[in-house]
Parts: sequence; C-alpha cells; structure tokens
Amino acid sequence: MKTEMKFALATATLTLLGTVPTFATTVYIPEGSAGEILVVDADTGSVEARWPGFEAVHGLAGVPGARYIVAGSYSEVAKEEAEAPAKPDGVSQDEHEAHHASRAASVMPKDAGVSILTIVEAETGAVVRRIEVPGAVHHVAMSPDGRYAAVTHPTTDGISIIDLDTLAFKAFVPTGTSPNYAVFARDGRSVFVTNADSGTISEVDVDKTFVKRNILSGEAPEHVVISHDGKRLYVADAYAGKVHEVIIADGNISRSLDVGGEIHGLDLSDDDGTLFVSGKGDDKIAAIDLSSGKAKFAALAPAPYHLTTIAGTNSLFVSSREEPKVWIVDQENLAVTGEIAVSGEGHEMVVLP
Repeated sequence: MKTEMKFALATATLTLLGTVPTFATTVYIPEGSAGEILVVDADTGSVEARWPGFEAVHGLAGVPGARYIVAGSYSEVAKEEAEAPAKPDGVSQDEHEAHHASRAASVMPKDAGVSILTIVEAETGAVVRRIEVPGAVHHVAMSPDGRYAAVTHPTTDGISIIDLDTLAFKAFVPTGTSPNYAVFARDGRSVFVTNADSGTISEVDVDKTFVKRNILSGEAPEHVVISHDGKRLYVADAYAGKVHEVIIADGNISRSLDVGGEIHGLDLSDDDGTLFVSGKGDDKIAAIDLSSGKAKFAALAPAPYHLTTIAGTNSLFVSSREEPKVWIVDQENLAVTGEIAVSGEGHEMVVLP
C-alpha cells in the first residue's frame, strides 16, 4: 500500500510539473519466409532487435501484461517426418521428454501433419517451450488474461488450444472448413474462429473445448476483430470486399460495410469509432466511420496486407504482401509517414506497451 501511495504521489507531482513519464510501445513483426521476428519501437520506427529461429513464422500473439508471446509456423510436415524440437534452455531433459511424449490418438486429428508452436519470453525473446500442434498454423490469438492461446489450422479444419499456465497442449477442436483467424471474447471464456470455406464463425468454449454455436458470416470470412466493449465482431469477407458487423449476443449481421476489391487486414481505433481496412486487391487503405458507415480511401501500393493500430498514438502499421516493408500510416489522413524495412513478409503483428 505504501508503495502504491508513493507511486501515486510521484505521478501527481510529475503531472503538475508537466513531465509525466511515457512508456515505450513495441511492435513485434513476424517476417514469414525469413524465419525471424522483428522488434520495433513504435514511437520511432527504429529496429530494436531481430529474433531468429522461427521457421515460416506467420501467426503471432501477445497481450499487455502477459509473460509470453506465442509464434506459429506455417510450415507443416508429416507426423513421421517431424523431428523432436530442441530442448529450450532452462528446461530439464525429463521435463522436455515428458512434454513431447506421444498423446492419446483421440487428442489429435488422425493422420494430421504437424508444425511447431513456439512460446517466447516477451521481454527477451528467449524460447521457453516448443509444442507440436496438428497442422500448419495460420493465425494465433491470446486470451486477454494471457491464460490461453488459440491457433488455427486451415489444413486440419480446427484449432488447437494451448494452456499458457502449464505451457501445454490442451485440446484440438474441429470448427469448420479452412479456419483462418481467431479472436477471444473479452472475458476470455470463448474464442471466435472464422471458417473461410464454410462461411461461418465458430464460437468455441475454451475451458470445455467444444463449439457452442456457428454464426453465418458471408462468403469467405477471414480477418476478425472484436470491439473494445466486447459486443461486436468485425469480419472481413475477403473476396466480397465487405466487412460484416456481427452482434455477438444474437449472432446477427447488423450491417455490411462496403470496401470493394479483395480485402485483408483490419483493426479498430482506440475509441471504436473508426475501422481501418487494407485493400490488398486494389492497392488502397480504407478508414470507415462507424457512426455513419462512410469510408474514406487512400492509395497504398503494392498490396497492403496485415494491419494493426498502435494504441495511444495516431499511427497504423501496414505490411506489404509484395515488398519487404511495413508502412507507418497516419490514422487521420491515411498518409504514409514512414517505412520499416523487413525481411520476408510482414504477417500478424503484435503491439505491446
């Protein structure tokens, strides 16, 4: 209590002096075919570190306050061809062998290939655990409390749930055809999974590991974000060029927002007032005012791909599918204010304070 009071008094004093400390925001960018994770200072755009050793890294997840970042590999091999993952530092040989012991046949899909999910210390980049999962990993999501990760497997039509308290595989849950993206409910009890070839979103109970319901969501639902109040999902219907607003309580689409062309990444402003969408097919970026539904556009080429807002700033980070770079974009006027060179392709970015 005394420590908390001292911190509050110190903050109040600094506020009066006009010198409240700011805390750096860091963006983690998986570099796809380069097999690395780039660590970038969001305020300056400068590269702070590059973490090697992540084959075909595509999906990446982390949340503020969580100890770990979870990285998925889009590289899949047949089960019998998989090599045992190397033992991370700080893990005993007995623990390592027990963790990678064969599981009951009912746990994994029959004849599924495998890929490696890597658990990383967020502060240092140190690998603490590598976990076999059934199929290539496209997208990774983490619960708001950092307790669970969910990873999508388009080739095995389901998701894996990982317990981050025990650093162990929890379950495989079949969802639909070609599950691609996922986002957790704000209470962390459910994860919403888009099934691109089924035209549905599956709501999965994380603790009981089953699909609670399926929600119709257009032709090819892919990227998905959840509103900060936890009441709505925004789902990219990629080839239809639309974003569907889904009311979570009843599962209905309340409206469809037209962007046009093939779309890909999307994210929300801090106040949920604006939805940003990358128009990969038409080389553009869109900002949609959610109160009016009106959109403004700016050219961005070539092939704007993954997109994330940087909380507490006026910036977006947008990767290119065709060139090794990430644009820094102003949220207000959609002007490019900087570029970050990357190796390979910039995929699912994570922003942490």
